[in-house]
Amino acid sequence: MPADQTPDPSGGDKISFRDVKAEIRRRIERRIWGPGDLVPGEIDLAEDFGCARATVNRAMRELTEEGLLERKRKAGTRVRAMPLRQARFEIPLVRAEITAMGAAYHYALLSTQTVPAPDWLRDRLGLRAGARALHLRCLHSADGRPYQFEDRWINLQALPQAETADFALQGPNEWLVQAVPYSEVEISFLAAAATVDVAAALGIEPGEPTFTAERTTWWQSRAITHVRLSFARGYRMTTRY
Repeated sequence: MPADQTPDPSGGDKISFRDVKAEIRRRIERRIWGPGDLVPGEIDLAEDFGCARATVNRAMRELTEEGLLERKRKAGTRVRAMPLRQARFEIPLVRAEITAMGAAYHYALLSTQTVPAPDWLRDRLGLRAGARALHLRCLHSADGRPYQFEDRWINLQALPQAETADFALQGPNEWLVQAVPYSEVEISFLAAAATVDVAAALGIEPGEPTFTAERTTWWQSRAITHVRLSFARGYRMTTRY
């Protein structure tokens, strides 16, 4: 719908929030509303589009979350001068990632032990002194070649059932997905020098740079797990925004 055309609420298809969102986006991209411009209020836009105010509200909330609009209470909504760009990473289960490549998946549990959480982990997860954690080291392979070395810690205060779980046949990530949801995730990506353990598992030289991902998850402010994933040579992660 052109910027100066008001849809007829008495005829045609019902206006959805997706229609409103697409039209607001179009006006921004065409510079009908330029960077920093004040966008008309929800009541005015609802009349303009011939829809309910709630429909406009949802469209504008999503565009705000996507970084195109900036909303301030009592100050109105403006087009962001510098739109935020949000890259979204999908991190699938490693089994699914490997089989999607057409390769045969194999999992091996290398070690498991229950220990007092080391100081760095207590600081990272906000655990009390003396808290116990399950430490697992696993290797995921594709067509018989090392693919990912997993070094995982599970907070037994949050998930005591993990201590008796059988991780010999099922990887801890798959078990965690079934055992508990998560409400917050923090992910870091880095190039790290392979430790002796990582090098031995991946078949590379100690000190060789490896693509590494660290991920910590929480459920309702309680830390669940921290994992460090080291990938074999040639691994590539791609996203699009």
